[in-house]
Amino acid sequence: MNRVKKIPQTGLYAVTPAGWREAKLIEAVEQAVDSGAVMVQYRDKPAPREHLARQLLEVCRPGHVPLIINDDVELARSIDADGVHLGRDDGDPETARQRLGEDAIIGVSCYNDFERARHLATKPVDYLAFGSVFASPTKPHAVTCPLEVLTEAQDFGKPVVAIGGVNIENAHRAIAAGADLVAVISDLFDAEDIRARAHQYQQRFNKD
Repeated sequence: MNRVKKIPQTGLYAVTPAGWREAKLIEAVEQAVDSGAVMVQYRDKPAPREHLARQLLEVCRPGHVPLIINDDVELARSIDADGVHLGRDDGDPETARQRLGEDAIIGVSCYNDFERARHLATKPVDYLAFGSVFASPTKPHAVTCPLEVLTEAQDFGKPVVAIGGVNIENAHRAIAAGADLVAVISDLFDAEDIRARAHQYQQRFNKD
């Protein structure tokens, strides 16, 4: 199947937890995608597994859910993933665009840095991610990004992603502040019922 060339307008952006057994992770992503996740990021530090990335792509493609690879442009290119997410030290968007092509989805981390977001919004990127918007169990020492930054970032004309500490109880605050998508790791994949939790997130967007 061909790449998904368009970023979803709103919804749950599922980011995979690191270090899980492959079968467990694949099943969890299947459940999330089946029940409302509109985009998936494969994030597996320190070393992503290419064969696992390929299997996740097989899970996502039938439902036209983009699979984004965290950090690794060459992995994204080798498996023909739908795109890549770049942090501060992961290379520049122009190079990623050259490597992945015009139809790839490229997202960037802006942390709490509005001026970084202003600069990156002029580059060939498809979304701007801000965080940590709440205290994050995955990155307890991450910088804090005020919710007002999400509101102000709407002026850049790029989809805004809120990440860091997002859970089913506070997601509505990020959405109300201007997040087009909420990126979730722990509160989704550690949920007792992943399908039900993904559906709950989708309902948050329907309400807001």
